[in-house]
Amino acid sequence: MTIRPADLHAIPLFEGITEAHLAELLSDLERVTLAPGEVLFEAGTEPKHFWLLVTGGIALEQAGEVRFRLAPPAPIGELGALTGLYRNTRAVATEASELYRIGVVALMRFFESHGDVAFPFYHNLLKIVAQKVHRDAMRLDDMRANIIRTQKAMKELRDRVLEAEETPISRAVCDTLDTLIERNRRAHYMVTPAYALSTSVRLDTGVLVPVSAMSDRFLELVSLPDVKPGDEVSFVLVIPNDEIPVSGKVQQAGEGSVLVELDLLIEEYAKKLGEHLTRVQMLDFVV
Repeated sequence: MTIRPADLHAIPLFEGITEAHLAELLSDLERVTLAPGEVLFEAGTEPKHFWLLVTGGIALEQAGEVRFRLAPPAPIGELGALTGLYRNTRAVATEASELYRIGVVALMRFFESHGDVAFPFYHNLLKIVAQKVHRDAMRLDDMRANIIRTQKAMKELRDRVLEAEETPISRAVCDTLDTLIERNRRAHYMVTPAYALSTSVRLDTGVLVPVSAMSDRFLELVSLPDVKPGDEVSFVLVIPNDEIPVSGKVQQAGEGSVLVELDLLIEEYAKKLGEHLTRVQMLDFVV
């Protein structure tokens, strides 16, 4: 099937781009066909192409479950192709499908020589992402409100259990509620440091190990040599323009991830860590 430039106007990514410019872009795309069940790309792989579904259907899977079924015309994985983000889904053809593709490098070259196409394309992409972030923020606000209501209800329930006559299960109920209340504190949620706020730990050997996620109580490290759960560790947390000596106990140790529960910090260092966490969290917040 031959896709016409006018057909692309049904895709928000191509809004406001003239048919003449879209024709130039289409002329640089390569036609590819997939049989039913054939994999377009796997989760965790680096994007190599920008894809455009012309006929057929593509299922996007996560953890073995279908999250979305795409129908033509539709771009596939455009954000990953343009930003280098690794694929977080597996794309599989649900039927005989025809797609057009262009390599990431070739697409960048096309945009360099066709600024009149690149500007509206990126503007549309930014608008799509901004709308998605806004929708996500609204959902997060709903979830946060539900968590707050749940926290209040659990505290009230714990107080009632404590006020009532003790029974064989009352202590277990209170302990469970205390654990849940503590875990739901906002400061305990793990956040991922952005590249501009890169965070790492420096070992005694001088080696820097990246921090993949963090909270006020936990650090998740990419790796940590020769450790196992229960080990006591200490190192220097390196943040932009500052350093914080920390120690803690290894809670989990596996391939590509080590979780460390931090010991209590002195007030000065706790304040520095809190300020850094605020900066990291602000990158997930839309003002």
